[in-house]
Amino acid sequence: MTDILEGRCRYFLSYTGVKLPLKLLTELEPAQLENRNTYFKGYFDAEERLLGLQKMVYGEVEMEHRYSYHPNGVLSGVEIIDAEGESNRMAFDEAGAVVGGE
Repeated sequence: MTDILEGRCRYFLSYTGVKLPLKLLTELEPAQLENRNTYFKGYFDAEERLLGLQKMVYGEVEMEHRYSYHPNGVLSGVEIIDAEGESNRMAFDEAGAVVGGE
């Protein structure tokens, strides 16, 4: 996993949902991270689309998602990387239906 993803980084307490991309909840200011063991880093583009996220646990990346989008704004792909570096990918068509994965 990488510690740096593209986009503007913001911090969050949690997420909701099972549909991708995940929805990050309760934005935190950087000063609020000082005594927090677990939080999420979200990376956003100029259109506020979530490009990636990292679940941080005790200063280490435990999980990472990387998202890409079709020109119409619908999710086109996701790569999910776990703490051991195992990667799973899914692809979506322009309507949002799953068209492939590994």
